[in-house]
Amino acid sequence: MDSLTSPKSPRQIVWPSVVTVISAAILIGAEVFGAAFAGGWALAILFGLDDTGAHILQAVLFALGVFVMAAFIRAAQRVEPFTRRA
Repeated sequence: MDSLTSPKSPRQIVWPSVVTVISAAILIGAEVFGAAFAGGWALAILFGLDDTGAHILQAVLFALGVFVMAAFIRAAQRVEPFTRRA
């Protein structure tokens, strides 16, 4: 059998890497989403927005936080691979 027809070797999950990235994501996520909530509230007061405006601003910053967290997970996975060939 040549390499084109042979099945790929199975992949194993590297649990220490997965746990490390998830732990860091929880810590960073708490900071990012806490900052989104507090920042939206502070900016709403600064600009004189009502409660609806504050909630909209918080939602926008929360969405930005989701983008930041997704980028963090992708970058962390490149440094700490979740799988390896068996």
